[in-house]
Amino acid sequence: MPRKYRFVWLDVFAKSPLEGNQLAVFPDARGLSDEEMQSIARETHLSETSFVFPEGEKVDRERGFRTRIFAVAGEMPFAGHPTLGTAAVLSEMNGCKEVALLLKVGRIPVTFSVRDGRRFGEMVQNEPVLGQTHEPRAVAKALGVSPDDLDASALIQTISTGLPFAIVPFRSLDVLSHAHPNWASMARYLADSDASYFYLVSRETVDSSALLHARMVFSGGEDPATGSAAGPAAAWAVLNRWAKPGRTEVIEQGLEVLRPSHIYVSSDLRDGRPTNVRVGGHVTPVIEGELSL
Repeated sequence: MPRKYRFVWLDVFAKSPLEGNQLAVFPDARGLSDEEMQSIARETHLSETSFVFPEGEKVDRERGFRTRIFAVAGEMPFAGHPTLGTAAVLSEMNGCKEVALLLKVGRIPVTFSVRDGRRFGEMVQNEPVLGQTHEPRAVAKALGVSPDDLDASALIQTISTGLPFAIVPFRSLDVLSHAHPNWASMARYLADSDASYFYLVSRETVDSSALLHARMVFSGGEDPATGSAAGPAAAWAVLNRWAKPGRTEVIEQGLEVLRPSHIYVSSDLRDGRPTNVRVGGHVTPVIEGELSL
């Protein structure tokens, strides 16, 4: 007899269906092997697919739902939109406003409310870890842009709340939107740094109410929304006085790939260091189904 596994397909950081970043969530993945989860992630061919292993109401509530996140190329210790989307599915199933996930990077709590008439979640990410600063000319070469295309008013710096991103400020929206970064060139630079990815940002935005316009190119293409980078970007913004500590701001992303995303972020600043990083957004279910193995 075939084994059957229910899944929910969501658009995360999306104010409307068919926007934001896509995610498939398997809310009860008990019985799946590592090899099967990786094969399912290749089958969905989304940037990430998440698998939940419930262990009982009391344990799941106190410790957090044990969750594993797989990209097409392998397992991820942490990712932003899978954390938010998975927690949204579990919140709906269990009728609760707060859900915690137990991930490879630890326990991540997510709280849900209604904003603009739609389901909205906000996670508290791990405390930011500040990494190295980067030489602009070397970064510009890796990105295939001119050093003059970068904004010299802020440092290029690696920051991590689970995954290390080098935050790279561009001087204008036009330059950032028309850049064509090559992953192979970026990967060569990143291999000798403390960052796993670049997160490219500009203070010029399409939506005048947004704080930053952002792009994230990786081996699989361009990410419509990157919650694991938005948290470090929020910490970076308060460090560089691009944002006020404690104030909720919006990062717009995904416009270049026709998947507009709105990521709500905030970071406090205590004794000169960013802390209490929060990342939130809307979650929109679009498909429900059953996988047979």
